[in-house]
Amino acid sequence: MSESPSAQRILVHGRVQGVGYRPFILRLARRLGLTGWVRNLSGTVEIHVEGAATPLAEFTRALTADAPPLAQPAPPQVVPAEPLDLPSFDILDSATDATSRIVIPPDHFVCQECLTEMNDPAARRFRYPFTNCTQCGPRYTIIDRLPYDRPHTAMAGFPLCAECRAEYEDPADRRYHAQPLACPRCGPTLAFHAEGITPIHGNEAALAAAIACLRAGRILAVKGVGGYHLMCDARSNAAVNRLRERKHRPSKPLAVLVTEASLNQVADPDPVERELLLSPLRPIVLVSQAAAHGLADAIAPGLKELGLMLPYSPLHHLLCADFGGPLVATSANISGEPVLTEADSVECRLGGVADAFLHHDRPIRRPADDAVFRTLGGQIRPLRLGRGVAPLEMRLAAPVSQPTLAVGADLKNTVALAVEDRVLISPHLGDLGAPRSLEVFEQVIEDLCRLFNVRPEVFACDAHPGYFSSHWARSRAANPVSVCHHHAHASALYGEFAVAGPLLVFTWDGLGYGADGTLWGGEALLGSPGRWRRIASLRPFRLIGGDQASRAPWRCGLSVCLEAGIEWPEAPAEAALARIVWARGINSPFTSSVGRLFDAAAALSGVANTQDYEGHAAMRLESLSFHKEESPAPTVALRFENGLWRSDWSTLLPMLMNPLLSPGRRSSLFHSALADLLLAQAKRVAEQYDLHRVGLAGGVFQNRCLLERVIQRLKTAGFEVLIPWKLPVNDASISFGQIVEAQALTTPGKHPEDKLSQIR
Repeated sequence: MSESPSAQRILVHGRVQGVGYRPFILRLARRLGLTGWVRNLSGTVEIHVEGAATPLAEFTRALTADAPPLAQPAPPQVVPAEPLDLPSFDILDSATDATSRIVIPPDHFVCQECLTEMNDPAARRFRYPFTNCTQCGPRYTIIDRLPYDRPHTAMAGFPLCAECRAEYEDPADRRYHAQPLACPRCGPTLAFHAEGITPIHGNEAALAAAIACLRAGRILAVKGVGGYHLMCDARSNAAVNRLRERKHRPSKPLAVLVTEASLNQVADPDPVERELLLSPLRPIVLVSQAAAHGLADAIAPGLKELGLMLPYSPLHHLLCADFGGPLVATSANISGEPVLTEADSVECRLGGVADAFLHHDRPIRRPADDAVFRTLGGQIRPLRLGRGVAPLEMRLAAPVSQPTLAVGADLKNTVALAVEDRVLISPHLGDLGAPRSLEVFEQVIEDLCRLFNVRPEVFACDAHPGYFSSHWARSRAANPVSVCHHHAHASALYGEFAVAGPLLVFTWDGLGYGADGTLWGGEALLGSPGRWRRIASLRPFRLIGGDQASRAPWRCGLSVCLEAGIEWPEAPAEAALARIVWARGINSPFTSSVGRLFDAAAALSGVANTQDYEGHAAMRLESLSFHKEESPAPTVALRFENGLWRSDWSTLLPMLMNPLLSPGRRSSLFHSALADLLLAQAKRVAEQYDLHRVGLAGGVFQNRCLLERVIQRLKTAGFEVLIPWKLPVNDASISFGQIVEAQALTTPGKHPEDKLSQIR
């Protein structure tokens, strides 16, 4: 006796658009002999399916268990439906609804099937630089609006040829409903521009000209998926130094594009780093240099790591294969700004940097710089959100009552939009302050709100009165939620791990506006979102020259010596005037920053008196530190003053200036002393409040040497240690932390009844 047919209406949320999910459903239903339809809603896949109970059960199971590799479906919502006696299973046109459960897919690398096709001389996409299918290709950077259909993307201006149309409409083809679908006949094409020559159009001709440019030691700007790269021969000191000179980037490390075959020739990645390099994310990964890496000395001067990435787009694969060696691939931008995306803009603004330009005519709707990862604390963690990773979705423990926009920090800026229990975090937008940075900042905010189909009703910003992002928020809302910088760091960690109860979080970074109006950066906070209490810190010292101190570590070195009453025999000549400025307190605000203490240590130990980029001095200091600790570090005194545990770093200064110790040993002892300092503070707080869980947040914990010593000490002492792994530990997490903190501050009765009452 046959089973009676029945029908179901199914909704599937999650990453189900732009990943070949509807074609998968159609093939699944037809294989099981089911009828019905599937269609996209704004951020959901809706299914009507009917048939016998057994295949229906298998269909429901397979929606998540057998989903395409790039899909991330949530458990389906299934309700009974009336049978419609449909004759077949089909894909219907997309529809819109008011749902906020959209998921914006990130950009994907080129899959192996497409690569194989590109390398096949008999295939019609042989060496085509824009080959893709449902499992690869651009997404976030080409979407205009949802649902994710070709007319709603930057590919709308490229009508499909007959052969591509046949693939697009064939359920058995892997390009069935692949929205970025293209071929040499109907898709985007390359163009090579250089001063003094007629522009060269056509894929092969433009590629050949680009390779000739690179082989001649010149600098080439290449349009990729989320923006332009500046490329040159990574083995040529002359080419790399020319790039540095023109871009005014004296020593900041440059990313290098390598093939899988050449990876081991330039670096020594561990298995986890290698796996990430080869993953669909294709990020930049910081890995140890090989002993004889064969790259130009100017790639990462003074550092032991290289930022490497493997080709991720068809065009990058072609460039690597044709050039036959590693290529510098650094963001094409004015320092600190978002990566450039438009041909006219890149030729105008970087005409003095690049010798030539390799353009293409597929529009980039919004920039997405490359993501960056580093192994920290035994786990690979993001340092920058970008292409392939962002937009990143995080979940809240409870939904927000109103759509909330958080505008982040001014450095390493990201923005975050919260709707219900979901938070979407943008890719890295750069450092705010330049007109173009603010322009892209506003564009990304507008795009996120349009794609979500919401208008923010709550705005959250940093408490710093001078932040560009905060000024912007105040211009849009009468009373934005003002969040202290380090509270946001702590709340981002709390929200990522969905912590319950109070948490002790060490928030160590460069600078942030504190609750008392001073510049924090070496704080221990105890509590939960909306109820953080500063419970430990460092002895404060002045920043001579204010913001200038972050670019001149000698100012920090001089300041700590003056604060401690110790002479610095090796102080530079500029110190004479700086002493007067310090004594009179002119433009010399107090800070408790660990980041600036690192700068001071770098100067006092002779490692760096100036720095060319954020974290330069601290990174050089870290690169000198010994892997193993050789002797006990100087003890840092800990005192309880005015309700705070204060650690006094002054005992470290004689060691840092000791000429009998090598810079490497001084660095190693300094890192160990800071780890000891943190442990001492954690123990005192734990004794007071019976807490045994510690969080670490802030850019200082990007330092692998420090982080590993801190983790080892805390775990040995019996602490559980929480470190961000979805979000960067640096200021890129601030926007998410602002969302979590704003939710706690604006929701009555949000705080749990627990031990927090004891720390008020």
